Amino acid sequence: MKRPLRPEERRLWAVVAATVRPAPGRARAAPDPVPKAGPDPAPARPAPVLEPPPPALRLTPFRVGELAGAKPPSTFRPSDPTPRGIEPNRLQRIVREREEIAGRLDLHGYDQDRARAALIDFVRRRHAEGARAVLIITGKGSRGEGVIRKRAPEWLGEPALREIVAGVAPAERRHGGEGALYVALKRLARD
Repeated sequence: MKRPLRPEERRLWAVVAATVRPAPGRARAAPDPVPKAGPDPAPARPAPVLEPPPPALRLTPFRVGELAGAKPPSTFRPSDPTPRGIEPNRLQRIVREREEIAGRLDLHGYDQDRARAALIDFVRRRHAEGARAVLIITGKGSRGEGVIRKRAPEWLGEPALREIVAGVAPAERRHGGEGALYVALKRLARD
C-alpha cells in the first residue's frame, strides 16, 4: 500500500513536473494542486545515510595455509612448510576433470597421527604410480574448525612430500568444497 505524498514532496514534484515538456502530440497533464507552505503535521525524518557500495571483488592468489586460517598472508615467508597454490590453468584442468583425479583419500574418522601417516603414504604411492592429481577429503570438522582440515596443508608441505607436491587448492563444491583439497603432483623424475 502506498503512503500519501507529504506536502513538501508534492511541492517538489510540482517544480520537477513544470520543467518537463510533453512529447509531440501529447497534452500537458493538469498539475495537482500544490498545497501552501506551512508546518507539516508530522515531523520530517532525516534522510537515510547511504553507505558507499563495497569495492569490487579482486581475486588474488593464495596459499593453502591462508584458507585454513593458519597465518595471515603478511606472515608467510619463503621457508614456510605450506605448499603453494596450484597454477591457475592446471587447477582449471583438474576442476573440469580434463586432468584426471587419480585417487581420493577420505580422512573422516581419523585422529591426527593416523591421518598424517595415511596422507603421506597415499600421496607417495599415487606419485610413484604416476598420478598427477589427487583429492584429499579432510571434512570440515565440528563448526568448521576441523584439526585435520587445518593441518593437512602443513603435512603436504613437510620435507617428506615437498619434492613431489606441486601445489594445493581448495576443492570445488562437487568434489567436497571446504572439506577437501586438490593436490597437484609433480611429474616422476626420469632416470
